[in-house]
Amino acid sequence: MPVTDTLDAFVAHGHIDRDPTGDGPLSGRSFALKDFFDVAGVPTAAGSPDWLASHDVPQANAPVLDLLLAAGARLVGKTHTDEMAWSLNGENHHYGTPINPAAPGRIPGGSSSGSAAATAGGLVDFAIGSDTGGSVRLPASYCGILGMRPTHGRIPIGGAVPLAPSYDTVGWFARDPDLFAAVGAVLLGDAPDPSAPTRLLQADDLFAAAGPDVAAALAPALAKIAALWGDAEPVDVAGGELPAWRNAFRVIQSSEAWAAHGAWAERVKPDFGPGVRERFAAAAVLDPAEVAEAIALRGRIRARMDALMSAGTLLILPTAPGIAPLRNTSGPALEVFRARALELLCPAGHSGLPQISLPLGTLEGCPVGLSLLAARGEDARLLAAAQALVATPGS
Repeated sequence: MPVTDTLDAFVAHGHIDRDPTGDGPLSGRSFALKDFFDVAGVPTAAGSPDWLASHDVPQANAPVLDLLLAAGARLVGKTHTDEMAWSLNGENHHYGTPINPAAPGRIPGGSSSGSAAATAGGLVDFAIGSDTGGSVRLPASYCGILGMRPTHGRIPIGGAVPLAPSYDTVGWFARDPDLFAAVGAVLLGDAPDPSAPTRLLQADDLFAAAGPDVAAALAPALAKIAALWGDAEPVDVAGGELPAWRNAFRVIQSSEAWAAHGAWAERVKPDFGPGVRERFAAAAVLDPAEVAEAIALRGRIRARMDALMSAGTLLILPTAPGIAPLRNTSGPALEVFRARALELLCPAGHSGLPQISLPLGTLEGCPVGLSLLAARGEDARLLAAAQALVATPGS
C-alpha cells in the first residue's frame, strides 16, 4: 500500500515501492531512503531541481538499498533532503520543509529531513539518511528518535551523491531501539556488542558549549548512564579549540564539495537557495593554503581523538546546542545556531569515529538528544548501548 504522506516527507518523484528480495531480520519492516541514494529506474534529485534536470536516471541501486531489501525490508519511497545535502536545517528553498512530528512549527533538521520526519511520524519503521557534518545526528535530536553516524567507511556509500567524501557516511533512524540495532546489524554485518564500557568519559567542554539548559535537560540521562555503568570521568575533548575545529570542518567540506560539484555548478549555474548559494560561492574561491592548514589540523584532531577513545571507551556528549529552531527563523540566526551545532558534531566527523544520538532529553516540551561516541570500529557497542538506554515504545 502506498504511504499516505501527511508530513511532506517524500519527494514527488519518489512515491515508489520496492519489494524485498529476501527474507531476514527486517522482514515485515518498511523503510524510506533519502533522495541522495540511487534507486534503479528512479531519478535522484539531491534536493535540487537543477541536479534532477541535468542527470540521467540511475540504472543500479545503491548498495545500502540492496542490503536492506535482501534482509527482508520493503522500500516505500524516497525522502526530502536539503539542497545538495549542504545544510543542517531541513528547509529546502525549492521543495519545502517536512513537518517535525515531535515539535510541529519547528524545523526537522537536515539534511536527512524527510527520513527523520517519516520515521518520527510513524510513516515508516526506519529510514536511511546520510551524515557528513551531522545530517543524521541533528535531525535525530530535533525529532526525538535514534540516529547513527557509523565509523567512516564502515558501510559502503556507493550510489550516493557525494558532498565531502572524507566525511560522508551512510546513517539511519528508528524509533524502536531493538529495530535500530537490527538495522545496524544488517548494515554493519555485526551483532550488537553488550559488553559494558571499560571507560566512560563525559565531554565537559562540549556540554559547556551546548549551554546550561541543554545540560540540565540531559541530567536525568546522565544519571541513568551512571546507574548502569558507573560515573563518567570528565574530559576536555578539544582543548579550547572548538572554534578552530569547526572552521577546519567548514574549509575541508567546502573544498571537497567544490571538487565534487564545482564543474557542474559552473556549467549548469544552478539556482541555489539561500545558504547553499553562499556556501558554493565561498567554496569557489578557497585559498589552497587555508585548505592545507585545515587538513593538517584534522590530522592532529584525529590523533587526539584516537588517543582519547581507546578500545572499550564511550564518550558522552550533547548532540545539539538546543531544541529545533522555529520554522522560518532568519538566515543569520540559523547560521549562528548552525555554527554552535557544528562544534558539537565535528569531533566525530574529523576523527571518523561512530556516534549515536539517543532521544533521552526534553527541553521546553521538545526533544533534545544525548550522544555516545565510541572507538573506531566499535559501532556494535553503540547499538547495544541504545538498547540498554532507550525504552522500547509501549514498554
